[in-house]
Amino acid sequence: MGVRRKMALRFDLIIFTILLFASPVLSDLILSKVDRRIDLTSQIVRITSTLKVENEGSEPVSEVLLAFPDLQVKDLALLKASPHEGKGKVKSLSASLPVENVKPNGMPAALTFYAVKLPKALGKGDSYTFDVLAVFAHALRPFPEKITQADIQLVVFQESAFYLTPYVVKVQSLSVKLPESRIESYTKLENTKIHGSEIKYGPYENLPSFSYSPIVVHFESNQPFAVGQEVVREIEISHWGNVQVTEHYKLVHGGAQNKGEFSRLDYQARPTIRGASAFKYLIAKMPPRVHSVYYRDEIGNISTSNLWGDSKKTELLIEPRYPLFGGWRTAFTIGYGLPLKDFLFELEGNRFLNITFGSPMNELVIDNLIVKVVLPEGSGDISVSAPFPVNQWEETKLSHLDLTGRPVVVLQKTNVVPEHNQFFQVYYKFSKLSMLREPFMLIFGFFSLFVAGIVYMHVDMSISKSSAAYLARLQWDEVQAAIQQVENVINRCLTTHDKLEASLRDLSRTGDVQACKAARKAADGLLKELSKELKLVLSFLQSSSAASQILPKVEELVAKEKDLQEKVMAKHSTVVDCYEKKTGIRDSENRVAAQQQKITALRQEVENLLELIDEI
Repeated sequence: MGVRRKMALRFDLIIFTILLFASPVLSDLILSKVDRRIDLTSQIVRITSTLKVENEGSEPVSEVLLAFPDLQVKDLALLKASPHEGKGKVKSLSASLPVENVKPNGMPAALTFYAVKLPKALGKGDSYTFDVLAVFAHALRPFPEKITQADIQLVVFQESAFYLTPYVVKVQSLSVKLPESRIESYTKLENTKIHGSEIKYGPYENLPSFSYSPIVVHFESNQPFAVGQEVVREIEISHWGNVQVTEHYKLVHGGAQNKGEFSRLDYQARPTIRGASAFKYLIAKMPPRVHSVYYRDEIGNISTSNLWGDSKKTELLIEPRYPLFGGWRTAFTIGYGLPLKDFLFELEGNRFLNITFGSPMNELVIDNLIVKVVLPEGSGDISVSAPFPVNQWEETKLSHLDLTGRPVVVLQKTNVVPEHNQFFQVYYKFSKLSMLREPFMLIFGFFSLFVAGIVYMHVDMSISKSSAAYLARLQWDEVQAAIQQVENVINRCLTTHDKLEASLRDLSRTGDVQACKAARKAADGLLKELSKELKLVLSFLQSSSAASQILPKVEELVAKEKDLQEKVMAKHSTVVDCYEKKTGIRDSENRVAAQQQKITALRQEVENLLELIDEI
């Protein structure tokens, strides 16, 4: 089935080639030399083409057309042209040549064209050499599309051995760099050589315009196919000395999907064999002097990370909670702080943030990247300068101590690759006096709190003392105090009764009549004092209109207690009299039994009334 698919693919490419041969030719320019280098060592395909352009026409030419098939353009993440400075020389980003999408007349509809603006127009016989870097995301296709845990990952790459261009090519060559020397298959053409993990095609000479010779390379690639389906970076500026960066990742392994069961035992025993296609970790290259780094997900902090760095760079190695095989997903958040002075500057009265756009993760493809720059509250005249086209809009974020909210600049881009991790600038105006807003709010807030506390403690917040409600409440408080006093007196009377009962028990045990009479005498004196105190309180309640509802119960309580007191005294006198006359024990018990029944009943009634009054 795989062979049939490959043949069908080649047939489609051949038909496409035939259609291209029927296209018009641009004869003013020729490519005297084309050197292409395709890097397939990671999931991101990078094609670097060195083009030497010559003008054979009489009219000056100031731009060069680049052609890409539409099927390839959908994966095109970055296209950049720059002057050729020779091998081994570092190219300056500021020397990039302008590139724009164009639609020239009479060109094939199946092609997308870009125009490179030359530094100066080429006259007749003039030549110019420049480099073109094309970066593609998702250009490698897993084949087979599903593999087991023990299988290696094989991918397919399709290209043309001839450089697709509307110009005649004098000499051209192509080299394809692979991650491993193991190659399942590749298209063999004339002048094809293989050296380890590199395949070379050419040189080929005198190729007409729109020459196209399809090639397919099927090879092993166990590199991490980490794809960020959505990454949200929030960069929050604090003029108090910190830039806080928070990055939310939704990651998926974009390689061949894992089929069958996963055995962690086999993976841990032989991870290079039973997990060759999975990726175990990611490395984030952060700016120097980074601090307060954290790595967590929805469960909590993830401890499988290592951070190291020096004065020039900082690297964070993070491991997911589990190895990621093809099709598996994970979500996590990393955050870190940066010194404000390294990224925020002033220019002609404006402040501007100068920070990188993309993710710090190595070789990460991001399908949808959202960068949010949260500016301090009060910022105005906001503008953005980015090195490539982005979608842009503004939002507002409310945070602590905010009144109107903080302006948020939102930048969005799809198909983001590491080459997009370039510096961009956000310009805005901000008054230094606005920095004092939050400290003054805190000072005013605490001052108001303390003043409110002082006022509350020293100001009488009660209702006016001359009002009827206040007087009624005051009278009711006095009634409650009087009732509490009544309850205390009654409880003391009951305690005295208990002491008399205790003296009778001592009399039956010891026969000491004098001690029992002494207890009686002490009780009589105490009860008289309590009776006087109770009489005064009862008089107050009878004179108070606020006690009219509860007074009957109080009077009933006092009457019951007085009756109980009389019965207790009578019992005590009877028992002492029996002991003095030395009557029989049976006769004494018979005389006391009736009295004891009345005492018990009265005691229960008194206690019930106490509970009722206490509830009221």
